[in-house]
Amino acid sequence: MPEPGPSTAPATGTQPEEADRLRELLRTPAYQKTLVFSALIGVPVSLAAFWFLASLHELEHLMWADLPSGLGWDTPPWWWPLPLLTLAGICVGLVVRYLPGAGGHVPAGGLHAAGLPPVTLPGVVLAAVASLPLGATLGPEAPLIALGGGLALLFGQLARAPVTAQGTALLGAAGAAAALPAIFGNPLVGAVILIEVAGVGGPRLFAVMLPALLSSGIGSLVFTGFGRWTGLSIGKLTLTPAGPTPRLDAGDVLWAIPIAAVIGIGVYLILKTGRLAAVFVSKRPVVRTMACALAAGACGSIYTLAVGRTPVDVASSGQATLARLVEDPHSWGVGALIAVLLCKAVAYGLCLGSLRGGPVFPALFLGAATGVLLAPLPGLGVVPGLAAGMAAAAAAALRLPVSSAVLVVLLMGSAAMTPVVLLAAVVGFVTAQLLPAGRPLPPLGKPAPADPGSGPPDDRAPRTAGDRTEGA
Repeated sequence: MPEPGPSTAPATGTQPEEADRLRELLRTPAYQKTLVFSALIGVPVSLAAFWFLASLHELEHLMWADLPSGLGWDTPPWWWPLPLLTLAGICVGLVVRYLPGAGGHVPAGGLHAAGLPPVTLPGVVLAAVASLPLGATLGPEAPLIALGGGLALLFGQLARAPVTAQGTALLGAAGAAAALPAIFGNPLVGAVILIEVAGVGGPRLFAVMLPALLSSGIGSLVFTGFGRWTGLSIGKLTLTPAGPTPRLDAGDVLWAIPIAAVIGIGVYLILKTGRLAAVFVSKRPVVRTMACALAAGACGSIYTLAVGRTPVDVASSGQATLARLVEDPHSWGVGALIAVLLCKAVAYGLCLGSLRGGPVFPALFLGAATGVLLAPLPGLGVVPGLAAGMAAAAAAALRLPVSSAVLVVLLMGSAAMTPVVLLAAVVGFVTAQLLPAGRPLPPLGKPAPADPGSGPPDDRAPRTAGDRTEGA
């Protein structure tokens, strides 16, 4: 019998076997064609994502800046969100009721891997256009993932690419990866998000990465402390950005833990509200989606009446407002911060369950606003509070701790806050995960029962496993 070579490693050493499998896969003509096709579809998908985002931005500017200005207001009046979000609710309800795919995934379920077929793209685009420019407290990342993945699969069909489960998954992921950098501004964030969203590694990924993130944050603190105390260098690779770098103190680290836990609980309650709203609107999507959207608009109106600031602070994704908050956090008084946190949290929960969009940017804003509100605590700085708040809120809302940490570090523009970001992301994620699971979402694509005129509903009728979400 010949001696085992590199490709026949014993069972106790699986790493050579995995390496051989990877080499064999890379040599497969079908996989090589997939790589080439993925590179080619990146161009049209990126262009489509660009024009999609540009159109959303122009429509939002028209609705919330040009129209109020043309009517003589410097900022939208307090009642402005009410008719816009009512219209958004009606349009999204009609899309959910009548178009394939129900307008895309329900945002309360978090981000999903690109798995929607091309036939659902019109509904996804229409629901996003009806939601986001008209004031939904959601971001565009979920429709982008669906749009990129769906276009990639459509191009694959037009090119008559072989249809296999693996090939379809690869094309969908490639299309989504081509679309995401348009909104996050960095291809690394999109790639990391898709790794976690797709569930690569399953629960083992989180089981390995959570201790790794936590120990990495602690290790960074130890190395930073010893380097500062001793003046010695270990020759590590460092890239120092231009401008002053905030200094991380012990108080920042200690406060990050309870702040992240509180934010995790708050985000859990928001997500629970979103799931309840999703179940509520699933039975009569047009009327009840309109009601939830109107209630979200009322949150913006109440905020403006209470503090005199623009309702855009509440009735939007929070992306532009987050930039203003980070640039000048001291321009927000305590009352304004409390009001925007309460009103935007309620609007966010309602929109998560009724309209269509993504959960990232509102979560980042709520976390940042909480960090700024709590920054006067003894020993806590504004910048560490911002970093910890955004990391905890994003990790709790998305259930993607690695992606959330990478996103916040890149947004901060400096690695100085990385230890606080890692600790807050782990604490926020674990806190939200340890709380009781929320009610399951209604099955996608079956948003409403039969019309009332066709017969009375019967809760005793046989149901599928997904129908159990509707309850009695």
